[in-house]
Amino acid sequence: MGLGLLLHFIQHHAYGYSLHSLVGTETFLDGVSAATPERRFLILALCGFVAGVGWWAIHRFGRPLVSIAKAVNGGQRMPFVSTVAHDLLQIATVALGSPLGREVAPRELGALLAGMVSRRFGLTMPEQRILTACGAGAGLAAVYNVPLGGALFTLEVLLTTFDLTALLPALATSVIAAVVAWVGLGNQVPYELPRLSVSSSLIAWSIVAGPILGIAAHYFIEMTQSATKSSPKDWRQIPWSIATFASIGIIAMKFPQLLGNGKGIGYLAFNSDLTLTFACILLLLRLLVILASLRAGAAGGLLTPGLTLGCLIAVILGVVWASFWPGVPAGAFAIVGGAAFLASSMKMPLTAIALAMEFTHVDNSFLVPIAFAVVGSVLVSQYLGGRARTPFAGSTTSEHGEAV
Repeated sequence: MGLGLLLHFIQHHAYGYSLHSLVGTETFLDGVSAATPERRFLILALCGFVAGVGWWAIHRFGRPLVSIAKAVNGGQRMPFVSTVAHDLLQIATVALGSPLGREVAPRELGALLAGMVSRRFGLTMPEQRILTACGAGAGLAAVYNVPLGGALFTLEVLLTTFDLTALLPALATSVIAAVVAWVGLGNQVPYELPRLSVSSSLIAWSIVAGPILGIAAHYFIEMTQSATKSSPKDWRQIPWSIATFASIGIIAMKFPQLLGNGKGIGYLAFNSDLTLTFACILLLLRLLVILASLRAGAAGGLLTPGLTLGCLIAVILGVVWASFWPGVPAGAFAIVGGAAFLASSMKMPLTAIALAMEFTHVDNSFLVPIAFAVVGSVLVSQYLGGRARTPFAGSTTSEHGEAV
């Protein structure tokens, strides 16, 4: 809740909207669109300076960062000062317009605090492992108001088990975290949508589109991994970051939709407010700015950015499909496609299904096309990755704790 309110505070003051209310009806997309193009450019240049200096200082003076995966599965302790600074930088840069996600910061902070508390009370190593993972899942549950998604993330991605000894604390901690966050962030649905329904056309499309989205997710993983590995960790990160984010600022002068974690684009896609041409343009530019940010050394999540890319691909495929079999709004394609892409890009099929439902609160009948698309997507992605095992056999994670 604290990180969420900090995010809103920086966003509102950076772009000059909703200055008297941290949680209001005006969205980040509304705020950045209303800001002048020159202001968007200057804020992104500032974002590059903050990101470059901040992460250079952490790498130069701080203790080495420990990912959530290493804390959970390797028993390593997350350094307090470096982790907190790392998380605050993520929140600050995403608030200023970085195209990466905000969800890693609350996950890391949740894991850090859970590990400290469990050690303080002398719990066994297996118990510490479970509670550290629960802290991470609870952070996700709180920041997006997705208690089931947070619990499933803990079990499917971090602990890779659904044993009752893990399931009960995972579910309890995620629900508690989400309810506590209501105090400051409100009990809000992440995406407000018009009423959508499932049709035979959408179900047939989900079977066809799932494998295509799996292919796209597979190559997205490869590109993000390559960009992250190539990022500088020395003084070069400062000029590289400033130049990269200033360039993003120039693009954002024309396309303010690119700023932030991608929630604004997701909202447009879910509400069928994107044309085919505009969706194609946003897809290419969105992918470009995500990879550029990672290459410059910025940190952040890939959950919402991945969901957004899946929505855009689905809108493109759906508009073409609807020209032959009409009757399905683009928003319905976006919900199904976003879940399918996310399931493969983060190797979490069950969590992706739960997140799609909790993000949008669509009718339960959407479980049918979403499940079809997720199965096709994950099977193809796993085949391209050369893995014979199922996604539940264990996910690899990046240095920022993202399942990749």
